[in-house]
Amino acid sequence: MNDFPRLYAGGALVRLLLLFAALLVLPLPAGADDERLREQIQQRIDVIRAGRELVIGGESIASHQVVPALYEQRGYAPVWTRPESIQQLLKVLEHIDEDGLDPADYHLAALRAMGNASGRGAEDPTRRADYDILLSDSLVRLGYHLLVGKVDPQQLDSNWNMEYTIGNLDTALELASAIDNATVERLVDTLRPQQPLYARLKEALARYRAIAARGGWQPVPPGPALKAGMNDPRVTALRRRLAVTGELPADETGSTLFDDSLQAAVEKFQRNHGLEADGIAGARTLQALNVPVQARIDQIRANLERARWVMHKLPREFVLVDIAGFQVRYYRNGAPVWQSRAQVGKPYRRTPVFRSRITYMEINPTWTVPPTILREDILPRIRRDPDYLRDRNMRVIDRNGNTVAADSIDWSRVTARSFPYMIRQDPGPKNALGRIKFMFPNKHAVYLHDTPHRSLFGRNERAFSSGCIRVEKPWEFAVLLMNEPQWTRERILEIVDSNKTTRVSLPKPVTVVLLYWTVDVDDDGEVVFKEDIYDRDAPVIAALDQPFRFRKGAILDP
Repeated sequence: MNDFPRLYAGGALVRLLLLFAALLVLPLPAGADDERLREQIQQRIDVIRAGRELVIGGESIASHQVVPALYEQRGYAPVWTRPESIQQLLKVLEHIDEDGLDPADYHLAALRAMGNASGRGAEDPTRRADYDILLSDSLVRLGYHLLVGKVDPQQLDSNWNMEYTIGNLDTALELASAIDNATVERLVDTLRPQQPLYARLKEALARYRAIAARGGWQPVPPGPALKAGMNDPRVTALRRRLAVTGELPADETGSTLFDDSLQAAVEKFQRNHGLEADGIAGARTLQALNVPVQARIDQIRANLERARWVMHKLPREFVLVDIAGFQVRYYRNGAPVWQSRAQVGKPYRRTPVFRSRITYMEINPTWTVPPTILREDILPRIRRDPDYLRDRNMRVIDRNGNTVAADSIDWSRVTARSFPYMIRQDPGPKNALGRIKFMFPNKHAVYLHDTPHRSLFGRNERAFSSGCIRVEKPWEFAVLLMNEPQWTRERILEIVDSNKTTRVSLPKPVTVVLLYWTVDVDDDGEVVFKEDIYDRDAPVIAALDQPFRFRKGAILDP
C-alpha cells in the first residue's frame, strides 16, 4: 500500500509527528503495565514493518511509514495520553462532513466504539495499544486530505501539473506550534485552505444539506415556458421551488399568477445558475430548477475538493482563469483587482487545467494554424471557398517562411497529413488572436489573447474557442501585467497602430492558473452553480465516495 510518508521517510512530516508525540504525551507510571503496553504497540508496529496489513477494530492502518516511525522513535510508548486531545480529535471527526469529507475515512465509528469500551478495560494493554495507534492513523489521514485533497487529480486528468505538497520543515514547525498549545481542533483548522472561498463553500454545503434535511424541493412539472402575465397551475409549483432556495419569499407561494415579483425571482435564479436572466422559465431554466438537491450537494463537495488541491500555495499575485465560469481574474495580495469575461474551449476542444507563468505579450501577433484546426476547419473551408485565405489575410508559407501562391495548390487533393506547408495569418483586425496575445510556456499551445469575435462575449455560455482563452478586456490586462507607469493603454495602442509584430517581455513573470470551478459564492453570499461544460464533476464525486487510499504523487518537499 502506497502512502505519502513512505515516499519521504525521515522527512519533515515524520519529524512533525515525532514532535507531535513529544508534545502530547505525558509520562506513564513506570512498571509492568507500562512495559506490557509498549510490547503490545511494538507487536503491531512489527506487523506493519513486515509488510502485512494491520487491522484494528475492523479498520486498516493506512500509514506504513509515519505511524511506525512515530512509535519507534518513542520506544513504543503511547502518544495519546491526554484525554482532551482525544476529545478534540473526535469532535473534529464528528464534523468533518462539513468539509464534504467522509468521517468513515478516519476511523470515527471504531474510535467511538473503543472509547466507549475504555471504561470496561481502561488498563488493558491490548485495547490501549489499539486505540492509540488508530488515533494516530486517523490524524495522519485527516491532515493528508485537508492539505492535498482526497482525490488524486493526476488520476483524473493527465494534463495536471500542480503537484502541490504540504511544504517543508518550516511548515511542519508551524503545525507543531499549534500542537504545542494542546489544541488539536485549532491545528486541524489551520490545515484547511485559508482562502475565503473555501469557507464560503462550506457554508453553501451546510445550507443545501439543511434544505435536503427539510425535504428538498419538488420538480416543476414539464410544459410550455412560464412567463410574466400567465395564469397557470404550474406557476404554484414554480413559486414553491424558488421559495425553497430563497429566491422568492415563503409567503408568496400560493398564487397561480406569474407576476412581477415572480419574474424577479426567476431572474435571480437564472443569474445564480449561469443562465440568461430573461425572467422566463423556459426549458433550460426548468432543467436547472429540477436538478435534485443531492446533486447540488455533490457539486459543492466536488469544488471543496478542488479547493484543497490548489488553494494552499497560491502566490500573492496571480491570474486565475475560471474555465467553467468563463472569467479571467487578476489577484494581488490575495484579493481580486480585475476581472474580464472570457471565451474558452468548446467541449470537444477543452481548455486544459494547468499552471504556468506569463512571461511576455506579443502585440500584432501572427497566427500559424495548428494541425488540428487545419485538418478540421481550415482545409474544408478552403475547398468550399477559393477566396477564404485572401479574405482573412492568410498566406501559405513553406518551412523557410517563403510565401507560396495559394492558387498553385490543388486543394481538392490536399490532406492535413500530406500538406507540406503552413498557413499563417498576418497581423490585423481579422487575425484569430486579435491584436495581442499573452504567452506562458506549456505543452498545449494554449494562451490568452484578444479576439475579433467580440459579439460572443455577450453570451452567457462562452465555450467557443479551440482551447485558448479569449479575453474581453485585453488592454486593461496588458497594463496590469506590465505594472509600470510608462506602460499605459495609450502606449500599447500606439504599437497596435503600427501593425508591426512586437514582443514585450513582462518586468516580472506572473503566475497563471487555469482551473475548473462549477460552484462559486459571490460577495453577497449567493451560491452560483455553473454548467459542467466538460463533464468533470462526476469523476471527482465518484472518487470522493471511494474508500481511503494514499495517492502516488509527492506530498512533502524533499
